[in-house]
Amino acid sequence: MTAVTVSKSPKQQWYHPTVSPEHGVYVMLGIAFLTGAAAAQQWTWTTTLTLVCAYYGFQAEHPLVLQIKQRHSWKPRFLVWAGIYGGIAGGIALWLLWQRHDSWSLPGIYGAVLVAAIVDGVSVRWRQQKSVFNELVTFSAVCLAAPLAYVATVGTLSTSVIALWLLNTLFFSSAIFSVKLRKVREASITSGLIFHTIAIGIVVTLWQLHWLAPITAAALGVSLLKFGFILWQKDWYCNSKIQHVAMLETVASLLFLLIVALSLLPPYLTV
Repeated sequence: MTAVTVSKSPKQQWYHPTVSPEHGVYVMLGIAFLTGAAAAQQWTWTTTLTLVCAYYGFQAEHPLVLQIKQRHSWKPRFLVWAGIYGGIAGGIALWLLWQRHDSWSLPGIYGAVLVAAIVDGVSVRWRQQKSVFNELVTFSAVCLAAPLAYVATVGTLSTSVIALWLLNTLFFSSAIFSVKLRKVREASITSGLIFHTIAIGIVVTLWQLHWLAPITAAALGVSLLKFGFILWQKDWYCNSKIQHVAMLETVASLLFLLIVALSLLPPYLTV
């Protein structure tokens, strides 16, 4: 998040929109959503509307976080744009709920997002927003874009889509542990190794349960290769420009999407 200023410059006027600077979350949200759409094996206008809902829901979080950071003062600009973004997202969410009123899946997804938002708000209030726990909760919430896209398009939720959400969450959460190495040069790699070991165990279990196809499950290997590369080139990674780190994460994410999409889309859409 960017630092909050109290400047009287025109950019701080209430009518200037707030835009989240978290570019990595844009990538995560988009990739997760596309994997859900690939699992649905179709794209409808409802899918597009759901993507708009997810985008504005994410944008609504940014001014709310900035307002929480203010602690003892109210900023109309943050409240106005949180209301606008949240109103758009909420309106679409309610319409989707009306369209899929016979499914329990959407209320479950909305409830999980709400819980994650509360956890994030409390963490911001106590200056713990960068803790591993809060980032895991946040990443898992963003990756709910995958089942959201699927349910909004198809109308039901399957075990394979739940597994797809877990796969997305584990893949993107890998970055939490690699970025920690960059911020704290003396940080131990143990937590990262433990996380990736657990992630492998979870994905192998999902594959054995036939919730994930072998090729889909293998997409986790991208994060393992990336983490291995980072450990091999730790000095370069810790001292490189942030743009290079962002490029590494983006390329890995696109490769992950390619593998997952090819494993889920029907043959006539992949030739």
